[in-house]
Amino acid sequence: MTIFSHTLNFDNLVDLLLVPASIVLAALTVGIIADRLIRRYIDHHLAVEESTWKYVFIRSMQGVPIFFSFIIGLYWAIDAVEISPTLTKLLSYLLFTSNVFSITRVLARTVDGVVTMYFERSGRNLPKTTLLNNILIGVIYAMGLLVILQYYGISIAPILTAAGVGGMAVALALQEMLANIFSGLHLILSKQLRIGDYIRLGSGEEGRVTDITWRFTAIIPLGAGNTVVIPNKTIAGANITNFSLPTLNINISVPVGVAYDSDLATVERVTIETAKEVLARVDDNPNAEPLVRYTDFGDSSINFNVILPSSMFDNQGIIKHEFIKALTDRYRTEGIDIPYPIRTIIQENAEAAENNPQGTAS
Repeated sequence: MTIFSHTLNFDNLVDLLLVPASIVLAALTVGIIADRLIRRYIDHHLAVEESTWKYVFIRSMQGVPIFFSFIIGLYWAIDAVEISPTLTKLLSYLLFTSNVFSITRVLARTVDGVVTMYFERSGRNLPKTTLLNNILIGVIYAMGLLVILQYYGISIAPILTAAGVGGMAVALALQEMLANIFSGLHLILSKQLRIGDYIRLGSGEEGRVTDITWRFTAIIPLGAGNTVVIPNKTIAGANITNFSLPTLNINISVPVGVAYDSDLATVERVTIETAKEVLARVDDNPNAEPLVRYTDFGDSSINFNVILPSSMFDNQGIIKHEFIKALTDRYRTEGIDIPYPIRTIIQENAEAAENNPQGTAS
């Protein structure tokens, strides 16, 4: 009798678990098939460009059909068996939480991808800012948490009120940190400072912006491997020269002087030819048009500036280096003299000046 009872209980347990397990397995199988069919249809029939928000949303939805099918299967499995109302309610809470978390995750991934796409559309393949992405993702997950609490029957009004009062206290205690956060947001949203821009502060620091976080902005100086970390509040209140706005192109000025007996037309022609050759070779900018502008009569030379247009701020060092070498060799070949600075000093003898006011000694 005992053995029969154990067998009966085991059979009942198998029957109790077999139906829910079959439902969950069937729902999971349907989800996998649906996910593959949707993905295949998108790849072959739906033309979506990678640089659009639709593509970002579709990428964020990968795996969601499988998850939702699994959740639906669990709902059906719970309804198919007789369990206590308390356990049923607990499982319902867990399933609802999973659904909200899944939707929130899709929204967060979509927003993160759209923000990244926005920075990539700025004309360069720029890394995304840590600050803006983290704030937006944090807001989305906070909204999802409030929805879950509301479903649990927990009133969110006292929570929001407490958060407001507590937020004021926290704001007073963390003024420095909040100032950096809002300064960072201002720098990003004003579009006067972007990731990848080369900037120079009024205090002398300069470098290419690599990231804007909640507290600081990281820059790397030209030709250096070390990162300079500057608080966002300092940058927001400083005078900034942005060498990447409104365009990436810059003009490099190189001062040159030639002897007074030089043929200036020949000097201009030779200088421009040399500049074009250097720019085409170093800057990969064959359409650049360098200029020569004579400026003044110096003590021992006629001075002028050579204006070299460059496609990037970073190239100015190598352009100057190669241009000075090439121009020196070309001037020597053409017989154009770059004179040494010469000064003639005349010293008057005080005694001779008194005896012979019209005479001078050199």
